[in-house]
Amino acid sequence: MRALLVDAARARPEVREVADPSCPADGVVVRVGATGLCRSDWHAWAGHDDGVAFPHVPGHELAGEVVETGPDIVRWRVGQRVTVPFVCGCGRCAWCRAGEAQVCPDQQQPGFTHWGSFAELVALHAADANLVALPDGVDLPTAAGLGCRFATAYRALVARARLDAGEWVTVIGAGGVGLSAVMIAHALGARVVAVDRNPDALAVATDLGAEQVLVADATTDVPAAVADLTGGGSHVAVDAVGSEQTSADAVRSLRRRGRLAQVGLLPPVDGHPRVPMDRVIAWELDLLGSHGMAAADYPELLRLVEAGTLQPQRLVERTVTLEDAAALLPVFDRTPVAGMTIIEPQRVP
Repeated sequence: MRALLVDAARARPEVREVADPSCPADGVVVRVGATGLCRSDWHAWAGHDDGVAFPHVPGHELAGEVVETGPDIVRWRVGQRVTVPFVCGCGRCAWCRAGEAQVCPDQQQPGFTHWGSFAELVALHAADANLVALPDGVDLPTAAGLGCRFATAYRALVARARLDAGEWVTVIGAGGVGLSAVMIAHALGARVVAVDRNPDALAVATDLGAEQVLVADATTDVPAAVADLTGGGSHVAVDAVGSEQTSADAVRSLRRRGRLAQVGLLPPVDGHPRVPMDRVIAWELDLLGSHGMAAADYPELLRLVEAGTLQPQRLVERTVTLEDAAALLPVFDRTPVAGMTIIEPQRVP
């Protein structure tokens, strides 16, 4: 098969012919129809994830068709259209049995713990517990966009922050996950402030329902501006970037008793990023980690997508080939984006 291969951390990605993946006994092999390129893939390329062994094929947001099943598989057959959460639980532990596979201690993650979906084929583990069947009304690029950013934003707002209609929510970062959060929050009846350095991304955020936008340039005091716009701070904040500065701004943009949903991955800064814990304590703020969404929670989200209540396909900014992705991956952290990038591995230049 053709795959985007990275030989070492920060090495130049190359598209090569490699061996097809072997099908796990409890898993499947999927022909990848569409797969997302996001900042988490850049973190893996950059060597920020200790679980990544090189040479490596990234890619963790995917949708496609089952082409092979292992001997232990009960629920799936060749030809079915599927997607999968980027966290694949073991299917056996107490967390998985409770429907909380996103925190499974024995989890697998395509594109991190094993070769991922920047390829024509990908092997997936514990498929009976993790695969999600796609309704006829949801196409593969739309489903691939759900896998990390949209599903993560949905669970962060609905299950973790428990956002209510009428509340203010500040979304810092208007990339794929941030714009997903804007769309979802607006659909839930919340009032949204979107923050980003890229005016084009903020224009998209406005189109998706943001009531206010802030350009986060060097002169902008984000927490003070949010307090002015919202009458004292937001009820909920989402850090959709993942940096010491954006996380601190998200905390300080909250009103008293507010809730932070930390979605963006934070690379180490002097051991660990500094968080304004004095504000957390004095204002009794809730800091909530959000790590994707388990397969058990997908049906409700897919119903909303199929009904048109949520339209993640509106977030797709561009569709590219594996060769395009090889050039985009090393610069993804500093490339202005106003939506999602979807790779179609079967396409050739």
